[in-house]
Amino acid sequence: MIQRLLIAIVAIILLSPMTSAFAAKVTDGDIHKGDFRWFQFNLMQSIDNKIPFQNQQDTYFEMEFGGRSGIIDLYGYLDIFDIFNSPNSDRHGDTSNPNAQDDNFFFKFSPRFSLDYMTRSDLSLGPVQELYIATLFNVGDRALFEEYIGLGSDIQVPWLGKLGANLMARHVRENYGANDEGSWNGYILSTNWFKPFVEFQNQSFITWQGYLDYKFGADKIADDVDRTSWSLEWFNGFYWHSKQYAVGYGLKYYQNMALFKSGGIAGETSGFGHYLDLTYKF
Repeated sequence: MIQRLLIAIVAIILLSPMTSAFAAKVTDGDIHKGDFRWFQFNLMQSIDNKIPFQNQQDTYFEMEFGGRSGIIDLYGYLDIFDIFNSPNSDRHGDTSNPNAQDDNFFFKFSPRFSLDYMTRSDLSLGPVQELYIATLFNVGDRALFEEYIGLGSDIQVPWLGKLGANLMARHVRENYGANDEGSWNGYILSTNWFKPFVEFQNQSFITWQGYLDYKFGADKIADDVDRTSWSLEWFNGFYWHSKQYAVGYGLKYYQNMALFKSGGIAGETSGFGHYLDLTYKF
């Protein structure tokens, strides 16, 4: 399945039409001409997701943000779990399970640095519109700290529009005691998209939005019976957007979530999960 997904992505890219430099490319020296920013609050309900250690059902709060300022293209979010302090939440705490990781928050921060803007050059080639030095930080409040660095791009895909794609190497500061802590171990191929496909007269619209994260080559933990060298997360969200609000449903497919083998010490980490979302935009 993984190979088919990757082949499909490569095929879409290769079959995309040749494009000229993207519209926001700076030619007059003003690198802030195309600046923008956005910020929103999301109230999320997860159902049967495959977070390790049976953290499947939770109502949590998310602060999500992104934008562009000169050379920097930015995306990030902060999740605060068990926002209503509910005993029905899997994140409420499980003192009976010594292996459970009852994190209070998760932080994802992904700045990319435009090589086009830094070099004042048009590096676009065919469907590839812009190149970046891509970075990513995944941080949990107890024992997770992953750092990634590599090459990123924006790719123009037929119908879908702009597809963000990044290939990065993985460095591990903390990983819940795994034997790859303090080392480089593995890679990630990540993509993301946001495609409005139904528009209404009141300027609201419906989107297909999501991401695919494929981690691979994490061989230093493959000798652990409960860990694996690869994982997949594929989120497909369908959202109605207005200027101030959004409502959405997300279907997410997991395989070996967080590099834990499904059915092992971490429980079920493969399969489908569901998300419901209410959003307020600033």
